[in-house]
Amino acid sequence: MSSAFRRGSISLVTVLATVLVVTSSLSGVAAAQSGAGGAIVVEEGETVSSVEGIGGAIVIHGTVTGDVSGAAGNVLITGTVDGDVSVAAGNLRISGEVGGDVSAGAGSVHLEEGSVVGGSFDAGAGDVRIDGSIGGDARIGAETIQIGENASIAGSLTYDGRLEGNRGAVAGDITRDRTLGPTALDDLQPLASWLASIYAFAANLLLGIVLLALFPRFSDAVADRVRTDSVRTGLVGLGLLLAIPLLLVALLITIIGIPIALAGLFAFGFLAWVSVVYGRFALGVWLLSAAGYGQIDRANGRWIGLVLGLLLGALFSAIPILGGMLNFVLFALGLGALAIGLYTRRGRRRGPESPLVPSNGG
Repeated sequence: MSSAFRRGSISLVTVLATVLVVTSSLSGVAAAQSGAGGAIVVEEGETVSSVEGIGGAIVIHGTVTGDVSGAAGNVLITGTVDGDVSVAAGNLRISGEVGGDVSAGAGSVHLEEGSVVGGSFDAGAGDVRIDGSIGGDARIGAETIQIGENASIAGSLTYDGRLEGNRGAVAGDITRDRTLGPTALDDLQPLASWLASIYAFAANLLLGIVLLALFPRFSDAVADRVRTDSVRTGLVGLGLLLAIPLLLVALLITIIGIPIALAGLFAFGFLAWVSVVYGRFALGVWLLSAAGYGQIDRANGRWIGLVLGLLLGALFSAIPILGGMLNFVLFALGLGALAIGLYTRRGRRRGPESPLVPSNGG
């Protein structure tokens, strides 16, 4: 193995590791216990610094010295959380102790008898039942809010929905605010953005894998076209972004053209998605080429370029204004390269090479 290739491999690993670290820091994944899928469990007697993740269930029987955040079908806290709890769940049940604040969006929320929330309590849910103790203010938007006989709310209660039960458990004022429902979920917005980013990356990666596996040579040609003729490719992409919507609107004016326009809209939406993936793939391949990784074989270069480009695209999405502009440029380049490639292949009339008919060589 040549020294140039070894240096290239080490540098490539460094680049990928840096991108992964930056992306993880933006999404907030740096917990002692984290995960996606299945159940995330802190057993009785176990102590962890924090819990973050997406799973079928998040269960805290032990102790979390920091915060708990995530999304799950069911969230159960019977142990102790010293920090805050911010979750989106089908059901949230707390029978243990939370030292900080609780923010929840759920189908149902139940603070069971003996439970303690040291800080404030914000919930948007179908139904909420309070049988435990809340040390601060409570803001609840729900269809039904039930306050039990043994409940205690040290601060004020601001609510929207049907309030039932022991109003005397509230030490402060009780105020109805009909705008509370949506605003109770404001604290969960970063989590929602994080989840959307994860799903978008996974969907783009899956589509990219399909494209590279079925049409490898066509995908290589798309990336090469972006690298060698970026100006013309970008202009073609911009032109199509202006022309195609205008054409679809014109078709909608006529009765005969309505079904064609609707079919065209779906087709253009799919092509736009393919263009996003191809634009980011082209960026990843170009970076590998610019960094001098020519000795990596073409097949491995495709996969590395795809992952690198999609990670950078996700990173750009987290950057206000500038990131959006960069991703738009990649989209226009991908659309232009895709359109030119399809037009060129159609003109050549080479069946085995057609990107619409997969073959062993793509």
